[in-house]
Amino acid sequence: MDTALLVKAAIMGIVEGLTEFLPISSTGHLILAGSLLDFTGAKAKVFEIAIQTGAILAVIIVYWQKIRDTLVALPSSRQAQRFAGNVLIGFAPAVVLGLLFGKAIKAHLFTPQVVATTFILGAFVILWAESRPQNAARVQSVDDMTPLDALKVGLVQCLAMIPGTSRSGATIIGGMLLGLSRKAATDFSFFLAIPTLIGAGVYSLYKERALLSAADLPLFAVGLLFSFISAWVCVRWLLRYIASHSFVPFAWYRIAFGCIVLLTWWTGWVVWQD
Repeated sequence: MDTALLVKAAIMGIVEGLTEFLPISSTGHLILAGSLLDFTGAKAKVFEIAIQTGAILAVIIVYWQKIRDTLVALPSSRQAQRFAGNVLIGFAPAVVLGLLFGKAIKAHLFTPQVVATTFILGAFVILWAESRPQNAARVQSVDDMTPLDALKVGLVQCLAMIPGTSRSGATIIGGMLLGLSRKAATDFSFFLAIPTLIGAGVYSLYKERALLSAADLPLFAVGLLFSFISAWVCVRWLLRYIASHSFVPFAWYRIAFGCIVLLTWWTGWVVWQD
């Protein structure tokens, strides 16, 4: 396989891993990076979804103790059963609404105007959420969440179907607005990402399997590897960051990136819609 193509796959993997779990929308960044690298087309779209699995592996490793303890205690512990049930409840809306509206959203909302608007509106939502007193949070830990809390966060996650919204941004900031502490909202966002992104990756690979062949394995392997490494670094950093910082800097970054989206669209530097 062409070395240049493998380098592009590595860069795309790094972009995916660094942006998937920050409230800045990995989709917008992957579109921009893919266009600048001339890494576009139907197979590239499948690649972008598939390499999310590498990022999720990083989350599984970082949270392995909690995941292992939950699995071991699942047959006998009510707390473990409630936590696992909450993750499934939070995951369910994305499955239902994704199957119902996913194709229509991709067809009609993948425009630079929508991406830029959601980037900028999302920034103001972050600023609003961070302006509220954190000591007013009703839920301090994911173990304190109720099924209704999980369902609400799961419904908020569906907003990320709109390009530029950011799945992690919707779940973390939405969770904070729903009464979760910054730490609880971030943790639940990571746990909710595990079934959501793995499911999306598997579904995309199965649906577009006719586009792929054994010759594509090195390309996908490189993307998965670099997505995993960069996501592992990013998740560990973010967990330390939120202990003493807010998400306000990400809000200003979103505003700047929204302006970049409009600029690249207006000048024709980036093709934001096929």
